[in-house]
Amino acid sequence: MDTIVITTERLNLRKMTTDDVQNLMGIFSDPEAMRYYPSTMNEEETLGWINRTLSNYEKLGVGFWIVEDKSTGQFLGQCGIIPQACDGVSVMEIAYLFVRQEWGKGYATESAKACKEYGFQSMGLHKMYSFIDVNNTASARVAERNGMHIEETITKWGKEVFVYSVAR
Repeated sequence: MDTIVITTERLNLRKMTTDDVQNLMGIFSDPEAMRYYPSTMNEEETLGWINRTLSNYEKLGVGFWIVEDKSTGQFLGQCGIIPQACDGVSVMEIAYLFVRQEWGKGYATESAKACKEYGFQSMGLHKMYSFIDVNNTASARVAERNGMHIEETITKWGKEVFVYSVAR
């Protein structure tokens, strides 16, 4: 059932399933990994996250994908293309969230770049975004390495957020 959507030099990005609850709990239950999200999540909330992702696959053909080490199959995190509201319009966001032990190894950048290429080449998108808490410098660096630039600062999720974008 592990459907691989994107492959990179080191990574496989595959569709999420309900069997990924425990893997995702490795991120969602970690207060440090979830620092820029509203809160950590329990198992029930994680299952809700997965179900919303499965709905996005069905409706839009995209969503968060599970990122695994290509050679070992080890769970590293999630990265994908997700719909996001911005100024009353739905746009496609490149978003990523990784297990803290895997930070600093380039996985977020590698998978985000692969998502950008997929969005432009396979989906025909003309512009993609990333919404990043103004204090989240690590995520901002990933967006910048992905060729994105700050377009504006907005209030979203009750906080100040940089709107990064990249055009085809």
